[in-house]
Amino acid sequence: MTERVAIVGVAQTRFAPKRSDVNYGEMAYEAISRVLKDTGLALPEDIDSAISCSHDIWDGQTISDIGITDVIGGHLRAEEKMAMDGSTAVFYGAVGILSGEYSCTLIMAHTKMSQTNRHIVNNVAFDPIYTRMLGFDFTSAAALQARRYMYKYGITREDAARVVVKNLSNAKRNPCASQSGDFTVADVLSSPAVAPPLHRLDIAPDADGAVALVLASEERARKITDKPVWILGIGTCYDAHYLGDRDLADTFALEKAAGRAYAMAGIKNPRRSVDLAEVGDEFSYQELLWLEGLGLCDRGEAGRFTASGATAIGGKLPVNPSGGLLSGIPANVAGLNRVAEAVLQLRGEAGERQVRGANIAVAQGHTGFCGQHQCVVVLGN
Repeated sequence: MTERVAIVGVAQTRFAPKRSDVNYGEMAYEAISRVLKDTGLALPEDIDSAISCSHDIWDGQTISDIGITDVIGGHLRAEEKMAMDGSTAVFYGAVGILSGEYSCTLIMAHTKMSQTNRHIVNNVAFDPIYTRMLGFDFTSAAALQARRYMYKYGITREDAARVVVKNLSNAKRNPCASQSGDFTVADVLSSPAVAPPLHRLDIAPDADGAVALVLASEERARKITDKPVWILGIGTCYDAHYLGDRDLADTFALEKAAGRAYAMAGIKNPRRSVDLAEVGDEFSYQELLWLEGLGLCDRGEAGRFTASGATAIGGKLPVNPSGGLLSGIPANVAGLNRVAEAVLQLRGEAGERQVRGANIAVAQGHTGFCGQHQCVVVLGN
C-alpha cells in the first residue's frame, strides 16, 4: 500500500455555452491529450486505471462511457464511470491507489449541457411520485434553500450578489471561463428573475467542457514531476434525498465530509491552515453557505465575511479565484474543475488569478439538489 497520493497532471478545455465544433468524445480527448502532455505519460502503457465522470442523460446515449473507452485508454484495463460530480472521482481514484491496486490513474469529467434541456435533466433527479410531478428542478429547489438560508441567518440578496460580482470579476483572469465581466450588485439584483430570490446572474450558466487529472502513488509521483500536489485529506457524505427530510439551511453532509477530510489532513483549525478555497457556487448564495459548512467562517457570517473583502484574490481567504461555477462550468465537471483550479494554484501556475503563498487549498464539490452529496478535498504542495 502507498501512504500518499499526488495529483501529478492537470488540464482543462475552454468552457463555452456551446461547443458545436466537437462531440463529447472529441472534447474529452482535448483534456486527456493535454494532461498526458503535462505529465509526459502515454496511453496505455503508463496508466493502469481510468475513471470517467459524466451522465448518460447529458451525453444523450445510454452507457455513454462506451463512446470514450478508447479515448480514455479503457480498453483491456480497469475503467470505471461515475455519474456524479467529478470531485467524487478523485475520492474513488485516490482509494484505488491507496489500496495498492493501482499506481497511476487518469480521471476525466466531461459534459455538453448544450445537448439537452437543464430543466428536463434536473427534474428526473426528483422522486417520481411527489416532487417530480410538481415540476421541480435544481433551480426551484435552490430558491427554496436560498429563502430558508436568508430567513434563518439573515443573509440578504445583496450578500449573494457580492459573490457574483467578485467571481465574474475573477473570471476575467481565467482564459478558460465561459462568462466574466464587470458587474455591480445593482446589475445582479436587476437581472431577470428566474426563481425568486434567484435572478439570472445568481445562477451558473450552462456550458460545455472537460477536465482531466492524473493521480499517482508517492513512488510514481516523484518520478513523474517535481511539483506534485498531495491529497492531504478527502471526505464524502450524503444527506437525505427528500427535500422535506432536511433543513435546507443546514450543512450536515458538508460538515461531515469536511470533518473527515480535515482529520485525515491533520487540520484542527481550517481557518488558520487553509490558504484558499474553490467551492461549488452553482447558485450565488451557495458559496456563502458552503463556506460556513466548511468551517471557514461562522454560521450566518459568510455574507459579512465576503463584504469585508476577505474572499477576494488578495484577501485573507481567497474563494473561487478562478471565477467559480458562475464563470460557466458544466454539471459533473464542476467539482473536478474545483480540484484542478486548486492544483494550479498550489503549483504556482494560475496566471493572473494566482494567490500568492498558497500552500494548502480546499476544493468542494456536490451532487444533487441543494447539495445532497458533498465531497471535500484538502490539497497541499
